[in-house]
Amino acid sequence: MPRTLADLDRQLEELAGEFTAVDTVNVPDLTRFDVRSWDACLQVRQSLPNAIPHLRAIDVNPEAEWALPAQLAQGGITEVIVVTGDAPVDLGSPVYPCDSVQLIRRLKRAMPGLKVYAALDPYRSGMREELDYAQEKLEAGASGFFTQPFFDLRMLDVWAEQLPDVPVFWGVTSVTAERSWLYWRNRNRAVFPGGFAPTLAWNREFAALVLEWARANDQSLYFMPIRSSLKSWLAGIL
Repeated sequence: MPRTLADLDRQLEELAGEFTAVDTVNVPDLTRFDVRSWDACLQVRQSLPNAIPHLRAIDVNPEAEWALPAQLAQGGITEVIVVTGDAPVDLGSPVYPCDSVQLIRRLKRAMPGLKVYAALDPYRSGMREELDYAQEKLEAGASGFFTQPFFDLRMLDVWAEQLPDVPVFWGVTSVTAERSWLYWRNRNRAVFPGGFAPTLAWNREFAALVLEWARANDQSLYFMPIRSSLKSWLAGIL
């Protein structure tokens, strides 16, 4: 989650030095930072072959011309993740009545060859409602999903059973402070197991367990570091 392009360069240098097998980075789009996800991904592609920007549906005016698809194509971006997007902190920033399903359809019309992933959130509603919403996104043209991070391997296993033939990148993140834990629990309504502890040790152990699960079940993961360097969190695991 680069705050500046210089910050992004530092993170890419860490990847190159510690995790040479990494060939893909996905970049969230946070409006409180100056760097938009697609600009960051254009920079990522100078050192890695694959970069996947997040696109926020509520930022896209459904009635206006949209130059971004052409910019993505020119920059060699072949994959994106579509999210609805949280309302911006700056109340003066415009938002539009565009949801993920609408944006997926618009992207696929503009760029039929673009691989569009959608978001899957196991916490926002009941499982049946979220699975129905996921099906709408697939019918609109989504190729698969990136999930909100999981913190419980049992819950992850149940969700994976519901999407056996759909490409899914299951999320793993590092929650190493009580404030961050409270944010995930209260804001994102995340579910934590009884033995959870907001420590680097717990998060390292969980990342190793999920990686073992993914390898055993032919699943895909993405790792999202928060307030932990990749080296301190994943060295010796990846």
